[in-house]
Amino acid sequence: MNFDSHASGIVSLAVATVNLLTAGHAHGREYRAEDCTGQVRSLLRPPRTRELSERDVDRLRDYAAKLRQVFAAVDAGRVDDACEQTNALLRETHAVPVLSRHDGEPWHLHFHAPNADWARSWAAAMATGLAVVLGNPIHDRLGVCTAPACDRVFVDTSRNGTRRFCSTSCQNRVKTATFRARQRVG
Repeated sequence: MNFDSHASGIVSLAVATVNLLTAGHAHGREYRAEDCTGQVRSLLRPPRTRELSERDVDRLRDYAAKLRQVFAAVDAGRVDDACEQTNALLRETHAVPVLSRHDGEPWHLHFHAPNADWARSWAAAMATGLAVVLGNPIHDRLGVCTAPACDRVFVDTSRNGTRRFCSTSCQNRVKTATFRARQRVG
């Protein structure tokens, strides 16, 4: 499933950002989302003019918590709530489409005001990417992992749209536990 090449990439970054910067459970273990600056730097382009600060990461962490609520609302079948939350994020981040050209790249679309700070610019792009998904007939492709002790989010890009897990490791954990339970009973 490809919403469009740019929006799909941004939605994938939203998934990665939410999973990296929000505490909870991941793959059967508690996840604290601490000391993520290096990982954030690798995932998202930091400002060229200065070093990425903890304050930048903390601001993005606040946006990631709001983005998580969108995934959770869709997963719970509350699409209206997800759309309202996305609209609120679009307003808060001042998301606006802008054609931009920099770093020797061709013209491409950004979803933030040219003067937006780093965290707000990424959050605006991610909120816009989620808006593209939510405005699509297959909006139910946003989800939260159904494996025990995992609350990581995902976007289902499979052909049949039946994904329930954030990763193969969670899927395998559940399948193994189910198999072992059958073996004990049988």
